[in-house]
Amino acid sequence: MPQQNKFLERMVEGDLVEHQIESYNEFVNERIQKILNDVGEIKPDLPGGEELVIKLGDMEVEQPRVKEADGSMAQVTPAEARMRDITYASRIRVKMTPIFEGVKQEPEMVTIGEIPVMVGSDICPTSEMTRDELIDAGEDPDDPGGYFIINGSEKTIVSMEEMANNKPIFQYDDDEEICRINSERTGYVQRHVLRRDDGVVNISFANVNKTPAVVVMRACGLATDKEIVEAISDEYQGEVYLNLYETEVETPEEAIDYIGGKSGINKNRDERVQEILDQYLLPHIGQEPEHREEKARYLGRLIKNVIALSKGEIEEDDMDHYANKRLNLAGDLLEMQFRSVFLGKWGFVARMKYNFQKSAKRGRMPSLQSTVVSDTLSDQIMSAMATGNWVGGRTGVAQRMERGNKIKTLSHLRQINSPLSSQRQHFEARELHPTHWGRLCPIKTPEGMNIGLRKHLAISADVSNGMDEKHENLLKQELEDLGVQR
Repeated sequence: MPQQNKFLERMVEGDLVEHQIESYNEFVNERIQKILNDVGEIKPDLPGGEELVIKLGDMEVEQPRVKEADGSMAQVTPAEARMRDITYASRIRVKMTPIFEGVKQEPEMVTIGEIPVMVGSDICPTSEMTRDELIDAGEDPDDPGGYFIINGSEKTIVSMEEMANNKPIFQYDDDEEICRINSERTGYVQRHVLRRDDGVVNISFANVNKTPAVVVMRACGLATDKEIVEAISDEYQGEVYLNLYETEVETPEEAIDYIGGKSGINKNRDERVQEILDQYLLPHIGQEPEHREEKARYLGRLIKNVIALSKGEIEEDDMDHYANKRLNLAGDLLEMQFRSVFLGKWGFVARMKYNFQKSAKRGRMPSLQSTVVSDTLSDQIMSAMATGNWVGGRTGVAQRMERGNKIKTLSHLRQINSPLSSQRQHFEARELHPTHWGRLCPIKTPEGMNIGLRKHLAISADVSNGMDEKHENLLKQELEDLGVQR
């Protein structure tokens, strides 16, 4: 009975959607700034060889406002956004400092666009209101929050289930041994697949398809056969030599040329292959040339385990075990969309460069704000929220929120979707797994094509946050101090 009371308290106090609110707060308070820091500066190409660098500094997110008919900006509440069929959103302003020909100019606060505001988040005024103030403002004091208001409609971002990043998964697939690893760095995920075919372990990632993994190791700097054998394992010399002699590649230069040929790269082959190795091969290890040898040795360990799996010396991993999965919450999914729109081919940065170049050709240096097409960021993010179509081909990410009753609302806010297609069988993925105990509801899933693919968090479950790179390094240092060897 006391335990049941605890669950009821969580329902009344709105703690059941706290994980979504915390995720959104982290996106606003930390992740947007991190994306800006990763970009660092914007360098438009000006005619005449003049140099202009635009440094991106600190950003701020204002409280939700709406532009009135007379052009003024007025603060808005969730209740008002619902009644007026408007979007509950906030402007993002970034401090930009132009440096022209090495001379620093006056910094300028530039509005780069708007993002939707989650009801109940830190930038939502209702998060600081008392119960009586909420009632006076026309809000439901028992509303859990954790959703958005887009053109007057309440929308929720549904958590997405994904394979854990930076963790190799070893399996059998059509009688072949494979290793899957999603390598993630600063929000960018590159999928890798190692597959053992007739004894040869091939790797596929980015534009590199079915290339012998030992060739990639050699291209990363392991020049001799001895180094490659030692990086994989002395136990499987026969298997390793089979991989080594499958191709007539004996030097790192030949390996780079081989990869370029397999990838269809003809122009500037060496430079482009080296860029692929740095940027797209296991980016979680690093993206600088000095990280190549470490990548090669890590790849050697993956090859060793693929061979060990083929000999039955290790067991295959259970993809459906929840230790091998992670949840992308509202903040994670908004970060993916924001990063894509900000850095995409025709995104914010590209359009800003183009506008600078266009103005410079006319012989004038425009203000920073006049070159920013803030609608680029706003429109694409709001369009994704309205349609539910997300970067990476995901669909149904943002959905109209259930308001039949409070249980339906809370259930929808705690829904989890699998990225697997409902058109395919996926029997094992749809089944109830022992590791769902205490995490996922064993009953709440729709009948029909989506059974087992749409799930809901159990009422007892909380979602914990992962560690950022800084905390990971601190933990690694603590383990090394305790005597744990890499």
